[in-house]
Amino acid sequence: MRPVAGSHALRFASFVRRSGRRTLLIAASLVVLTAADQTQAQSAGLGRVRTLETPGFTVHIEVTCAEGEVTCDRVFYRAESRRTKQVLTLRGSTRHSLCADGITPCRFLGYTFENGAVTCFVSDAGELLVREGTQVLVEESGEWQ
Repeated sequence: MRPVAGSHALRFASFVRRSGRRTLLIAASLVVLTAADQTQAQSAGLGRVRTLETPGFTVHIEVTCAEGEVTCDRVFYRAESRRTKQVLTLRGSTRHSLCADGITPCRFLGYTFENGAVTCFVSDAGELLVREGTQVLVEESGEWQ
């Protein structure tokens, strides 16, 4: 995860997922925007937030790029576990399929967030998929609010 200009990495946040006898710990640096960053984003008309409700999580996606930009690498993911109330915040980007030329972004697919070997994908169709390498940790369907 790249640091955000003017932001502060505050601490380590973690999610715990129990699978049978073993406990899986997913950790990520928590990134918080400073008040100046938030003011700058709001004054530029940025900070569009979408909320996805799944059976296990409430996921807030905040896109801080200007309206009309096709791709964006300043997207924030904030997921709260319904069971434990723990919160995980990551920075990521939009994900698109490529047009026939193999270069131009075409259809919007969703958002991707990475932290080490853990990848979170939130689809435009309301799917939440969290993987560590090839192992699926979370796979849930939800509805955008």
